[in-house]
Amino acid sequence: MSFVDIGILSICEIVGDFGYQFYANGGGILPFSIGTLGYVGVVYFLIKSLQGSTILLVNGAWDGISALIESLAAVLFLGQRLDSPYQYLGLLFIIIGLFFLKIPLQREKKFILPKLF
Repeated sequence: MSFVDIGILSICEIVGDFGYQFYANGGGILPFSIGTLGYVGVVYFLIKSLQGSTILLVNGAWDGISALIESLAAVLFLGQRLDSPYQYLGLLFIIIGLFFLKIPLQREKKFILPKLF
């Protein structure tokens, strides 16, 4: 597992969520396809992240990085802001928590796709 793996996993999740939200509210094959492709990416990068790691570590890193990426997207693309300085402090604590998880920037071992049978 690495920050790169978890970052891409989180981005795939956001793409899947956005695609399915557009599909749920307006229909169409393109939003459905984008949502599905996003979640295919989630499955791949989740498997990649779990190889040589634990569910506990991967889930904590995924939740933290996903929260930061989605918060950044909400600020940049939707112009949203938090109501209190304490909420920004909460985001800072997420960053500190990710630091303490000691997630490497790059993978230490090469990923090998497991066999199905």
